[in-house]
Amino acid sequence: MSQINKLKIFNDPIYGFITIPNALIYDLIQHPYFQRLRRISQMGLSYLVYPGANHTRFHHALGCLHLMQKAVDVLRFKGISLSKEEENALYIAILLHDIGHGPFSHAMERSIVEDVHHEEISLLFMNQLNVEFNGQLSLAIQVFKGDYDRIFMLQLISSQLDMDRMDYLKRDSFYSGVSEGNVNSERLIQMMNVVDDVLVIEEKGIYSVEKFLMSRRLMYWQVYLHKTSLVAELILTKVLKRAKELTLKGIKLPCSKPLSFFMENKVTMETFDAQTLDLFAQLDDFDIIGALKAWQKEDDFILSSLSKMIVNRDLLKIKLTSEKVAIEELQPLKERFALENSISLLETNYFIFRGKIKNQAYSKNAEPIRILNKDKTIEDVVDASDQLNLKSLSKSVTKYYLCFPKQLL
Repeated sequence: MSQINKLKIFNDPIYGFITIPNALIYDLIQHPYFQRLRRISQMGLSYLVYPGANHTRFHHALGCLHLMQKAVDVLRFKGISLSKEEENALYIAILLHDIGHGPFSHAMERSIVEDVHHEEISLLFMNQLNVEFNGQLSLAIQVFKGDYDRIFMLQLISSQLDMDRMDYLKRDSFYSGVSEGNVNSERLIQMMNVVDDVLVIEEKGIYSVEKFLMSRRLMYWQVYLHKTSLVAELILTKVLKRAKELTLKGIKLPCSKPLSFFMENKVTMETFDAQTLDLFAQLDDFDIIGALKAWQKEDDFILSSLSKMIVNRDLLKIKLTSEKVAIEELQPLKERFALENSISLLETNYFIFRGKIKNQAYSKNAEPIRILNKDKTIEDVVDASDQLNLKSLSKSVTKYYLCFPKQLL
């Protein structure tokens, strides 16, 4: 295929036309590892609350690539020198930043693999692709790991105001119909500059940054931490844990080969070899949905009940409070449920449990969003802003939850 044929255009409902900048990016998009992202939903089980939220990680990665192209154009226009290699490294790193996500995003990380995070798997995929593409991803990997001396390049990929956040807020807001998240990414990118190899936002962009942080806070409470999405993801994590538990006891459960591998083996970062990566690359949302549909019919009460809850969207009841839920509150519920369903008190932990969620729109401890004032001084956005609410946005807000079956009401 000629180089020209690889300069394709995607039609995106948010940005319009997204162009592929070169043949290498096209080949990476065409790779099975990347095509798999078409089968990984961007917002996990949020479609159980927002029916339109069916977009995928594939959409999101292309959106990030598009925003990165805009950022490169703006910085070059402002006289920031970027070599062709550095530009390409930015495109590759942002395109592949989420390639390590498992089915339904975070549920896998908490259940059938032992503390292996998607960022680490993304890096494993990048290293593997680097071998296949004869070292053409080396600089992108260096930038992604934070080993490159131009700090702003990493900040464009991963920081409190990066292309990733700009795209997912706008995209998730569009597909969920929650307009509070609709950030003005175009304006934010126009206001970007680089001073001493560090990313800054010019002073006149401060209101756009404030709106961006406010949108992020609202999207977390309204969408990402919506109590129904939260309880659905918690149930999914419990289903996978239970399935793994039964599999390790020697019970053969119907599921795809890649999924059964992760059920049968203890997978940690140390054991994540090339074969494991290849099997992980075959896993997507369809493996999980297919398994849940089959597991509804299993003899195990816990596995079948929890699977039915997700398939039929008949979930556990969840109550959010600002006060921590006392362990004593759970005991009578557990005893009653154990008696009614002939299960042990220990097994009721699958149905009755408590926990907490945190929301912090802006962290003072992380790399700050820097504002470049007209007098050339640079300060943290919280100090530069006259908005009192930015101070409160940097405070962490914690809410507590209690989940239990509806019949116990």
